[in-house]
Amino acid sequence: METRQKSYETEVLVLGSSAAGCGAAIAARRAGAEVLLADKGKLESSGCLGGGNDHFMAVLDEVEHDGLEDLYGYYATPVSGLTRDHVRNFYDAMKPCIKILEDAGVELMRTPDGSYMRSVGFGQPGPWWIHINHGYNVKPLLAKYIKGLGVKPLDHFMITHLLKDGNRIAGCMGFDVLKGDFITVRCKTAVLCMGLTAQRVSNNSSHKPFNQWFSPFVTGSQIMLPLEAGASVLNLDISDMATMLPKGWGAPGMNGINNMGGHELNARGERFMGKYDPMLENGLRRNQVMGTFQETLEGYGPPFFMDMTHFTTEDARHLQYDLMPGDKETYLEYCEARKIDFTKTPLEVEVGERMIGGIVRSDATQETDVENLFNGNIIHSFSGAMCLGYAAGGFAARKAAEVEMPSLPEDMVERRRAEIYAPLENGGKGSVSWNVFEDGIRQVMDYYVGYQRTEGSMEQALKSFETLAAYVPRIAASTVRELMRSHESMELFRLCRCYVQACMQRKESGRAMYRRADYPELDPALAKCLVTSLDESGNPVFRWND
Repeated sequence: METRQKSYETEVLVLGSSAAGCGAAIAARRAGAEVLLADKGKLESSGCLGGGNDHFMAVLDEVEHDGLEDLYGYYATPVSGLTRDHVRNFYDAMKPCIKILEDAGVELMRTPDGSYMRSVGFGQPGPWWIHINHGYNVKPLLAKYIKGLGVKPLDHFMITHLLKDGNRIAGCMGFDVLKGDFITVRCKTAVLCMGLTAQRVSNNSSHKPFNQWFSPFVTGSQIMLPLEAGASVLNLDISDMATMLPKGWGAPGMNGINNMGGHELNARGERFMGKYDPMLENGLRRNQVMGTFQETLEGYGPPFFMDMTHFTTEDARHLQYDLMPGDKETYLEYCEARKIDFTKTPLEVEVGERMIGGIVRSDATQETDVENLFNGNIIHSFSGAMCLGYAAGGFAARKAAEVEMPSLPEDMVERRRAEIYAPLENGGKGSVSWNVFEDGIRQVMDYYVGYQRTEGSMEQALKSFETLAAYVPRIAASTVRELMRSHESMELFRLCRCYVQACMQRKESGRAMYRRADYPELDPALAKCLVTSLDESGNPVFRWND
């Protein structure tokens, strides 16, 4: 394939135009830096936020359990991977980010007395979740705001490698997913904003890998690229995420359902979450998912239902018609097709697919083990992403003002360029398409590394991955779009292999969204983070962060 080469240079490179990327770009540009905002998607619709969002989490120091100390208590725990400095950065960015959203035209809902409409969620001690109206408009509004600041978007750019000059970040390389152009970017500093967790690693009941909850476009680069560049990752073994889904539907809205008072019922019509969390459905997401899974093991489901028939008419209307479409705009079409009316009938739900990930380790300024590479993805949720991205962008801009422009490793660039386009040269007998290869990954993950697993099942998963590894150099693409999917499937494969090995280090149950049948109890001695890095051969190395 004949490709053109394009080169860019900037002071601050933001890797990913998600909510975190938007926050990083705004803060860096406000600090006076030249900012390039890169993503394989389009700024107006990229990232999880591109699908909409119904809440923005913030403590506002207005009511009980609504301040910095409450944030410390919830987030800065021995196994969270978060320091008090990270949590303080989160807190400091909350009110500035709220103002940015409102200046951009996002409607944060208010009560008749003028205060924000907020509710409690996910086992948090206070009403931290601000309701958003028309949440599907958030990303386009932010994109317009960002462009107005003079940030330069680089859309449709798939980043395949980070580039270094010694141990400092120098830029990145990849290709245009529409035209196939080869792209390099040189920068003084960079901010990782490519997401926290990868999806497409397991199936929900629809068996459609793109009809999923959160981020089907995030497939492992957010972990593997910094790892391969020399960074370390925390909690690769316990950063799983999952949620309950409306049956056969890829977007949840469970935060709104739970924090407004929905009751989960098993097949016997019993409200059962009190057995698994003192805050019932409004407790930790992990407890609801694993509690529902346990009910299944005990024969009390499926089906499972979320019951909102006890809501007031106005609360049911607000949830079904204001909040739920914010998670996915076509939600009301789903309701119409299934004859769903929250005031009359319970909503059937199911345990959804899983996501895996981790936190790239960083210091108080969110700088990683790679010099001048900062991390904006540290805390989940729209607000966690935007606020920590905002903090990282500010730190990156200040560092960029102090350092010289690095050199790109031209020999590596040329060597890797051929590897990027290799799938386009494959084909014929013995080749395999990206989707067939990726289906193989999900079959292994669902069968051997699901919500319940053992040492033996994970060992077998690794053996199956060895079989799949032989197909990696035979993945074939006939179009640039297929080239993008091919690289996504290879990212996913590398991440899943590291993940399984990481999970084998933690011989306990109770801290993640899975249960080890061979180690069913919580081990207090493992109240610490697992640190993952790669050796010179690219193999994962693990140690405990005491």
